[in-house]
Parts: sequence; structure tokens; C-alpha cells
Amino acid sequence: MPKIIIDHREPKSLLRQIEKRGIETEVKQLATDFIIETKTLNGKILNVGIERKTQLDFLNSIIDKRILNQISFLKENFDSSLLIIEGNQNIYSLRNFHPNSIRGMLATIAIDFQIPIIHSLGQGDTAAILEIIANRLEKSRNPLNYVVKKKHLSLSEMQEFLIESLPGIGPTISKDLLKEFKNIKNIVNASENDLMKIDKLGKIKAKLIKEVLEKDYN
Repeated sequence: MPKIIIDHREPKSLLRQIEKRGIETEVKQLATDFIIETKTLNGKILNVGIERKTQLDFLNSIIDKRILNQISFLKENFDSSLLIIEGNQNIYSLRNFHPNSIRGMLATIAIDFQIPIIHSLGQGDTAAILEIIANRLEKSRNPLNYVVKKKHLSLSEMQEFLIESLPGIGPTISKDLLKEFKNIKNIVNASENDLMKIDKLGKIKAKLIKEVLEKDYN
């Protein structure tokens, strides 16, 4: 039966929820939140790295860029990876955050990193999800059924993602801006009128972009 290794910083209440399900657990210092591991029929260790975030922590990790480092770590260090976003509120209403920035990050994680995202209603739901993953991993003990895929974001993809975090900017406009101005520095230095030369980037969006880039933080 697979074992769930739990980072020592995870809530004790969540640990109790997991232990109630009769799963073997181990608490230790980890660079991620959970590792579920089992041994294949030929003795190879299979593991799944899992990052758990509350909805608010997920939004904060977009702002401070932690999420990309954490997701990259998962992709590079485990056979398979998963992000659990925990909470039952409307994530778009929790902070003054443009919805496209949230959607863009979710798409980056799911498509560019090829890491599945599961939404959990709370700690009990998270424990149930971990149990199901452990059971699924047990069924993957035959190495012929297990395929490892790893992918890194290219420089262009990272540039596109950064521009998509600006208000009103989706994937198409992001690419158009980079094609027109060649690099992010030129976009930052562009005037409102220069930005408005891009198709579907009108005066309101251009003004918002300049405000985000130029106004002092407080």
C-alpha cells in the first residue's frame, strides 16, 4: 500500500483526516506538501508530488511568483505531480485580481507544465482526494503502465505569461505585443498611444496597463 509523506508544516487537523482513513503516513520536512509513493513489481519507487494551496494562498503565490517555482520543482523531481486548490469560495472575488490572471496561471500549470489541478472543498475533501490518488498509484505498480513526462517553459512562454498578467491581456494580445515591441522592456517603456496600435488594445486597457506599470505600490 502506498505511503503518504506529509510536510511538517501542514495543519494537524488535515493530518488527522488522512490518518483516519487508515493510510500509512510519515511527517517530515519537505520542499512540497505531500509525496505519495509506492514500489513497483520490479522494485522501482514511484512517487507523486502534490502541492496543496488554499484559494487565497494560490492567489498570493501568483503575486509573489512562488507558484512557478513550486510547480517547476514538482515537475522536475517527481514521476507525476498534482496541484490541489482548497476552498469553497468564488476565487475571483477573494482579491482585487483580474480574472484573466488567474485563468492564465491555471492554464499555464495545466497545459504548459502538464500538471493536473484538482479543486477541493476543504481538508476532509483533500484527505479523500489523497486517499484516491494513493489507491490509483497502487494500481500503477506495473511499470509498463507508467509514463513519465517532463516539460519546461521556454523563454518565450515565460515572457508571454508575464505579459498576460497585465490587466485585459490574454494570450493573443500578449503575443501581438511581444511581436510588435520585441521584448518586455520595450513594452514597459511604450506610451499609451504606442500600446493602442495593437489590435483589440484600446485606450482603457492601455491606460490601465500604464497605471499598473508606473504607479507607486502602496
